This record gives sequence, structure tokens and C-alpha cells, in this order.
Amino acid sequence: MKKILIGIGESKFSDYATAYGFELARKLKAEIGLIHIIEPMVVPPSVTTDTSMVMPFDSSADVVTPELMNIENEVSKKVLEAAVKKYAGDDPISTFTEYGDTADGILNCAKQFNADMIIIGTHSRSGIDRFLMGSVAEHVVRYAEVPVLVVPFVDSH
Repeated sequence: MKKILIGIGESKFSDYATAYGFELARKLKAEIGLIHIIEPMVVPPSVTTDTSMVMPFDSSADVVTPELMNIENEVSKKVLEAAVKKYAGDDPISTFTEYGDTADGILNCAKQFNADMIIIGTHSRSGIDRFLMGSVAEHVVRYAEVPVLVVPFVDSH
């Protein structure tokens, strides 16, 4: 295990997995990569009325505005910087921001970073919530080409 990729986010279960990942990487003397995924937020299309047919039509498709992308990139940069500041100490860290589907972004980054292991957090969703939301962890485990360590978060409260 020379390179470990840790998926990070803005939740307590992600933070718990990040701490765990740093601890494991240090024990293994592995290089650490941090990945934060930006899932695109779209601006709803504006609907106007075509006066010749008196029917609404889309004047544009769903759009990700440059301003929104800049905001999302700044948020990702801050999330990565906070994790590095909190956990890295003097360790050199590679950071990555991917744009798109979370699971696919993690998998693509793992190949790019040439990771030997992926570490991600999960919370315990069940029933309809899991069915509707899907499971990033499950997708990563199913399609990863390297071992995946899924760190569960158990709220002690």
C-alpha cells in the first residue's frame, strides 16, 4: 500500500473516515490523496411564453452558470484545505476535485492517482432512503479495481 485515496466531504461521517484514513496511511507510510467531489447543481431553465403558439418553451436547457461553478470550486477548495490543515501536519498531500457523480469521480480519481486503496465513509441508511438515494459506497466497492475500505460512522449520541 503505497498510495491511499481518501474521499472527503462536509459531513461528520466523512470526517470520521478521513481521520481513520490518515491514521492508516501513516501506519503504512503511504502517500495520501484527498478527493472532493462537486456534484453539479443546475439552474432551472427559464420558461418563457411563445406568443405565436401561446405555449411555454424552454429558452435554455438546464445550465450550470460560471458563477455557480466558481462557488462550487471555492467550496471544494475550502473543504480540501480544512482537511489538510486538520489532519496532514507536515505530510505532503495530493488533492483532487472532481466534477460529477460522486462514485464515478472517486473511481476515476483512484485511477488517476494510481491508488492502491480507497477509503470512504458511510452512514447507515436503510429502507426507502437507501433505495432512493443509492449508495456511493456500494457503487465504489462494486466497481473499484483496488481494495476499498468503507468506514462506518456510528453516532454515539
